[in-house]
Amino acid sequence: MKVLEKITLIIYSNIILIMSVIACLLIFGWLDIEIIGSLVRTLIISETSSKVILGLSIIFILLSIRCIFFDTTSKQQIKDKQGVLLANDNGRLMISKETIENLVEVVTKQYEMAKEVTSRVELDKENNVNIFVNLVVGSDTVIKDLSVDLQNKIKDKVKETADLEVKEVNITIKKAVQEKQTKVGKD
Repeated sequence: MKVLEKITLIIYSNIILIMSVIACLLIFGWLDIEIIGSLVRTLIISETSSKVILGLSIIFILLSIRCIFFDTTSKQQIKDKQGVLLANDNGRLMISKETIENLVEVVTKQYEMAKEVTSRVELDKENNVNIFVNLVVGSDTVIKDLSVDLQNKIKDKVKETADLEVKEVNITIKKAVQEKQTKVGKD
């Protein structure tokens, strides 16, 4: 959010807060409506204060229209959030977060111990790739060994396929499920 938008939001919030407090005081009868009416009349009738109020009102109307109808995020910022943009002398290449997530799933499915996988990719301002993997594993899995091996393989696969350095691969084991055993029948 830009500075102008933050300031506008702070001012609007304060105006709404003041108006809400005044409305509550009027409803509970702790403030006389005549006092508020005479205060507003005095501000509007006075030449100096009426010009200031008019100027501020016009500025707030324009800022409101801008905030409601015009998106301040540029198309480039939106594209940057969707993936990693690589550029060279021949042009540019966008590698989407979804592509990286698919690579994580491909690597994870190579492990029989991994029963279910979901992943999420986050990019920081320097386009560092952070991967978050949620796994459901078999109950016989040695979790530490699987995690270390999986982290290394994911980093290697993303580097090999997309030429991206992965800063972190964070793995969360959601649960361990019992393997279904086949019944051996009597002869």
